[in-house]
Amino acid sequence: MRLVFLGAPGAGKGTQAKKLVEKYKIPQISTGDILRAAVAAGTPLGKEAKSYMDKGELVPDSVVIGLVKERIAQDDCKKGYILDGFPRNTAQAEVLDKVLAEMKAPLDAAVDVDVNRDILLKRLTGRRTCKNCQQMYNIYFSTSKKEGVCDKCGGELFQRDDDKEETIKRRLDVYDAQTAPLMDYYKKKGILKSVMGTGSIDEIFSKVCSVIEGK
Repeated sequence: MRLVFLGAPGAGKGTQAKKLVEKYKIPQISTGDILRAAVAAGTPLGKEAKSYMDKGELVPDSVVIGLVKERIAQDDCKKGYILDGFPRNTAQAEVLDKVLAEMKAPLDAAVDVDVNRDILLKRLTGRRTCKNCQQMYNIYFSTSKKEGVCDKCGGELFQRDDDKEETIKRRLDVYDAQTAPLMDYYKKKGILKSVMGTGSIDEIFSKVCSVIEGK
């Protein structure tokens, strides 16, 4: 079961991916994780990636694809994997497909966790974090008993800068611009599976499992 996971910030795809890992015993592969692992291990690609990161530059697609190829060739990916956060655009998707064709292991599905933009904004801008214990709340969906005070430790709740509305809207705009063409790409290939990301975590998970199992 070789999957690409799509979903805007706040869609809950990370939570769903973790549940898929538990159920199907396949690894979740994040490009951030494999970049850090390759740099730490000092592999040739890791050293190349580090040279860009040290200069504050984006790691080129060719290096990222190389790292992804190395990772999915490992034994724990024989039964499949979940690619999370990659590909980010159609250019990366096309190169990934070529690599997977050479490996004779094409993708089974691209799963999109679809959530209405208004709900995404509430999920993200409504987040409040405890300054002491880092417990998280949401002013729309999971409030603390006393406004601005953590239930667990009595610490002060605050809104992180990256949860402010202007920042969140910009992140969602970037995601929409990059991912709309990517959705079309996988739709044309006939492997896009879309799931509404609203309801309880278990309800969404049941829908995800149904679409990837072809039910």
